[in-house]
Amino acid sequence: MKDIEIAKSVELQNIVKVAQKIGIEEEDLNLYGKYKAKIVSSRLSEKLKDKKNGKLILVTSINPTPLGEGKTTIAIGLSDALNKIGENSVLALREPSLGPVFGIKGGATGGGYAQVAPMEDINLHFTGDIHAISAANNLLAAMIDNHIFYGNELKFKKVIWKRCVDLNDRALRNVEIGLSKEKNMKPRDDGFDITVASEIMAIFCLAKDLKDLKRRIGNIIVGYNENDNPITAKDLKAEGALTVLLKDAIEPNIVQTLEHNPAIIHGRTFC
Repeated sequence: MKDIEIAKSVELQNIVKVAQKIGIEEEDLNLYGKYKAKIVSSRLSEKLKDKKNGKLILVTSINPTPLGEGKTTIAIGLSDALNKIGENSVLALREPSLGPVFGIKGGATGGGYAQVAPMEDINLHFTGDIHAISAANNLLAAMIDNHIFYGNELKFKKVIWKRCVDLNDRALRNVEIGLSKEKNMKPRDDGFDITVASEIMAIFCLAKDLKDLKRRIGNIIVGYNENDNPITAKDLKAEGALTVLLKDAIEPNIVQTLEHNPAIIHGRTFC
């Protein structure tokens, strides 16, 4: 059977029931239908603050092919196996990017009977986290050019911040912008990174909470002024707007394996 046929043959459990296996109640979830949810981390953190930490097990593996298949499948299989022998295991994976999903590598939810589900949702738009990161990244780019258009008070001499899109669009890797001939707009070289390789994504994965996320975003260097001093997102007063775009995305996503064990899929750096 093909992976998708195996996935379709399994009747998934309601995500509320899956979350309850690890002590997460419905009141701690924001539901995205029957099989996906976001964990309200502020509520759950308060409940867990006096509990003993569990063990964090990092899983790696040797790629069996040049394209790197197998690492996710091994992690899912190990978590299912631990649950099978009575351990209380929670799988943690990164979110798939649309670039590899629609490229030669394909989806990133495992294979065979070691899959996370609903696999088509996870591989596509999921809960919108990566789209939110694209929007935040591109809002910052727009705010830079808007600032220059309205007089360039910060005296931008060089802009180093790139735009992003969550696709392998080679034609956009190097572009020329500023061709509108509007006031203060001068042509310059720019480009698009894939969203999951953006600085916003890296910050998103490192941030402890919204406050920390806002601080880190404010410290982003977006360019240099006429004295070659750095200009930051905080100088543009952009950190609040970017953070509010990510307020839901920062909450972890919970789904399930085909054996109905909990899986947290959240964030994704791509280097």
